[in-house]
Amino acid sequence: MIIVTGATGKLGRRTVERLLERLPADRVGLSVRDPRKAQDLADRGVRVRQGSFDDPASLVHSFEGAEQLLLVSLDRTGEECVSGHRAAIGAAVKAGVGRILYTSQMGASHDSRFQACRDHAQTEDLLRATGLPWTALRNGFYAASALQFLESARHTGDIALPADGPVAWTGHDDLAEAAAAILTEEGRFEGPTPPLTGPAALDFDAVAEIAAQATGQPFTRTVVPGDVFREQALAHGAPAPIADLMLSIFAAARNGEFAAVDPTLAELIGRQPATFRTLLEHTWTE
Repeated sequence: MIIVTGATGKLGRRTVERLLERLPADRVGLSVRDPRKAQDLADRGVRVRQGSFDDPASLVHSFEGAEQLLLVSLDRTGEECVSGHRAAIGAAVKAGVGRILYTSQMGASHDSRFQACRDHAQTEDLLRATGLPWTALRNGFYAASALQFLESARHTGDIALPADGPVAWTGHDDLAEAAAAILTEEGRFEGPTPPLTGPAALDFDAVAEIAAQATGQPFTRTVVPGDVFREQALAHGAPAPIADLMLSIFAAARNGEFAAVDPTLAELIGRQPATFRTLLEHTWTE
């Protein structure tokens, strides 16, 4: 049995759907905070159990019988994130899970400029210390994040963001398909995978050109000083830690932390991953 956490989120849900294309429903289980949100999957024969990262005993129960566990990283940062992952990893050990797969990120490093990548590095250390077989899926930076940064530019035509660097923006659907492929070929990767990336690393100057080509409208790229960007984020209601987190993405991009492009994702899914233009067009025409 393969158990998936975060199975009602963007990546987890897509991965479950890809698994169900490959496996009988009774070989897939979910650990979710709110089982009602997964009722449709339960109706299809998927085992759904309540599991909260803040209640390790519930996780032990929801992980029961797992040959493999896909631990989808929490949408938290800093110690709150790492402690949640620590609880899940401890519960997996108690439950006798055979292998843990963790959705890490390209650029995972203790000295990353981006807090989330430091959290991923700490979590990989926790996995290494268990003595269990484990795999860290070094996912490319989600293209959905770039599209969020572009939301105001979609209406103004001006991409007004801090100075950046090239990022291998990658689609959720492709990463979910890769996760399912790795889960159904157990043991294909030990430890961290190569970067699982889209086909190109792009800075926002390149993104402006792509947006113009896709829409037939002009787009400009304005570099906003970091302190101004932070103040704007605060003025729009972002809490200070979130504003700082967003700003650190640009610092890490300038540092080249997300610039790698690797063929592994294409090999796993059997085709070229979606281009950023394809992902932008899909989102902007919805």
